[in-house]
Order: sequence, then C-alpha cells, then structure tokens
Amino acid sequence: MSKKSLSAAALLLPLALALGACAGTASDAGSTDEATTGPVRIGVVGAGDPYWELYTEAAAEEGIEVEIVDFTAYDQPNPAVSAGELDLNQFQHIIYLATYNVAADDDLQPIGATAIYPLGLYSTKYDDVADIPEGETIAVPNDESNQARALLVLQSAGLIELEDGGSIFSTVADIDAAASTVTVEAVDADFTASSLPDFAGAIVNNDFVTKSGLTEDELLAQDDPADPAAFPYINIFAAKAEDADNPTYLKLVEIFQETQSVQDGVLETSGGTAVLVKTPVADLVTSLNDVEDDIRANQ
Repeated sequence: MSKKSLSAAALLLPLALALGACAGTASDAGSTDEATTGPVRIGVVGAGDPYWELYTEAAAEEGIEVEIVDFTAYDQPNPAVSAGELDLNQFQHIIYLATYNVAADDDLQPIGATAIYPLGLYSTKYDDVADIPEGETIAVPNDESNQARALLVLQSAGLIELEDGGSIFSTVADIDAAASTVTVEAVDADFTASSLPDFAGAIVNNDFVTKSGLTEDELLAQDDPADPAAFPYINIFAAKAEDADNPTYLKLVEIFQETQSVQDGVLETSGGTAVLVKTPVADLVTSLNDVEDDIRANQ
C-alpha cells in the first residue's frame, strides 16, 4: 500500500462524524440549575501547543476562566479528574477512556468530540513500506489501546498478519510471525519517535509527531479516519459522570469546536493530519459503553 493512497484515504470522513455538536446542561456539583464558577482546570498532554493559548483567550471572551494543566504521561489526567484535581481533560480517544474506566472501575464520560488523529508509521531510513527489508523491526506504543491500533496499521500496510484478523484487543503476542515480514517491539509511546534511529520504522502517536520534527516525508502509512472502525478513536473532552451536563463545560466544548483560530491551530499542530469532528455526545457515550462491554467480555 503506497503512501499516496493511504494519505488520500485519510481525507475522507463518514457523514455521521460530521453531525452536530453536543448539547445539555448541569453544574460541577451535579445540579442542573447552576453554572460552574471559578477557573475550570483542563488537563492535557502537550500544553505547549499554541492553540491552547488561543483557546483560553476565546473562553475568557465568553467569561470563562480556563487553566490548562500539562501532563507528561497519558496515565495521569484521568485519575486527576476522578480525584477532583481537574474539572476536565482533553487528551484521549474513546478506547483509551473505556480501557481506563474498566481498569479503574470509574465512570468518566465524554462530553464532546475534538478530532480523529490518524496513527502513522514513520521511518527515517526508508521511503516506502515496500522498501523495508524482511526481518527488520518496527516499534509500536506499549499502551494497550494504541498498541492494538498500531498493529492494525502495520497489518493494513502488509507488514504483519494478526491472528483472526486483529481487533482493538490485539497485542504483539497476536502477531503471526510466519506470515509477517517484520518483527515488532513495544516501547513507551513517548519514545517511539526518538527510537527511530534504532528501528526500521515506528508507529508514532500524533502528540509526538510535530514535537519530534517528523513530517509527511517520513510518513509511510496510516490508518483511515473514514473507516467506521475509526469511530472509537475520536478524541474527546472527558468529565466526571455527575458533570456530564455542566453548562460551563459544554460551553467550553462549543468554544473549542467553533473557534476558527483554535481549529486551525489543531490542524497546524497535527501537521494537517487531524480530522476535526463534532460528533453528538450521545453517539460518543454509546461507543464508550460498547467498548467497555467488549473489554469486560474479553477479560
């Protein structure tokens, strides 16, 4: 599969993903009568992205004070929301949240969509998937949700075969070595980009693509946001279940989705790969519940 064909596919998006933004109201105390007062603390991974400053300015213009709290690891923002140290977070897709909720016996909820970020295979040694010699090694993220997605990218690129065709639960152990042309090594997501000199290629989370200086020139393959299977990879704002209808929080989602400078910043930071979405919250919640049920059924 060529780089050009994969890039073209990524420009498509199902109509369902472009449907209207979220609606509903409630407060951070669980009441439906009062809006939140005081600064809203939002946890992110990558607060240095320029659009967050534009976002806080846009929120301030609407009378909402926002404090962006930066985290360096993906496993930190969800417990912080659950513990009340944050009001919201915005760093994860539905599958990641479902995995956390089941493991932690928590009930954080999506309250709005942001974008789908295609997950890409990058290489600083080869210009095309077909150029990767048999027996080389590819690095993938070691966290459960992104590892499965990374393996599906490698399978669609023709580099590996997964037992039973693969799923959101696939791990490196599910690779059919005899039917694959490369081996795969799982490493911390933070280090996939920096480890490229040591591997034929690596699946790099979008958060680390721009920061590591990678460009489309190093992109060999990526998954297709237009595929219905990509729905659970929609990135979201997440809150406590009791805060799911908070009017201030929902207004902050609307500001993110409707402020053009913020949307442009998201696209620029992603290197143009992000597919912006305004998926209805009810659909996000349904997807979350479905994935959580699947996770429990596979435990």
